[in-house]
Amino acid sequence: MEQVIGPVRTGAGVTTHNIYQVDAFTSCLFGGNPAAICILDSWLDAEVMQDIAAENNLSETAFIVQSHSGYDLRWFTPKIEVDLCGHATLAAGYVVLHLLGENIDSVSFETVSGTLTVRRDGEWLSMDFPSRAPTLVAAIEALSDALGKAPSEVHMSRDILALYDDEATVQALSPDFVKLAALEEGLGVIATAKGDTVDFVSRFFAPKAGISEDPVTGSAHCTLVPFWSERLGKPQLQARQISERGGELLCEHRGDRVTIKGQCRLFLKGTFEFEPHAPGL
Repeated sequence: MEQVIGPVRTGAGVTTHNIYQVDAFTSCLFGGNPAAICILDSWLDAEVMQDIAAENNLSETAFIVQSHSGYDLRWFTPKIEVDLCGHATLAAGYVVLHLLGENIDSVSFETVSGTLTVRRDGEWLSMDFPSRAPTLVAAIEALSDALGKAPSEVHMSRDILALYDDEATVQALSPDFVKLAALEEGLGVIATAKGDTVDFVSRFFAPKAGISEDPVTGSAHCTLVPFWSERLGKPQLQARQISERGGELLCEHRGDRVTIKGQCRLFLKGTFEFEPHAPGL
């Protein structure tokens, strides 16, 4: 176990910060969704954190700052700061609970989406997230064209939910990401169907946020869990995101909250240096 190490000043205004890369929602290295977790003692400028996220070029880079009640947490894709991210929250929880020497069973993160808690649950980590149930809307012609196949239903929350008849159809989708990025509606697009061996499967596309296809998307399950819980008439659900890397999630619908469980594997740990007045920053 490691103790939290704050920035180390190396001269000429340069500070060194700890960074971890964690594969989330997987029991195997090189599966799930990789996230970078950066440990700060105070916030850097948003533009600097955006530059760091672009440099990492992962679907999400999370920044955490220790507070009196736990940690403050923010998430950045290579292009934008987002209001909610599941896999990077799970990865941040893994870093705090397994790598930073914290003798605790849970950690709370203060975010723009409220307090998010990550708890130990055997070999799994359990997250408490808001429920974002979608609303049925009329068919979106441009969506069908962008996905290459018309969904049987379209629902809307933060993201568009496109429902298909079976898992094979979702797996076979080959979207036009330029057309998806041009959609007026939604931040991202969730394609989903009832699963063959799990309760439901999904894929998630977010070219507006600089992510053509996200490997595993916790925030999308804030919409998928209430949707499928109602459709299947059960609160507890097993889910799989059928991207190339793939990911496994155990979920529960609890009214205005959802529980999302996953496993994590550490890929690397290191440091990055930042010079506040470096050229181009």
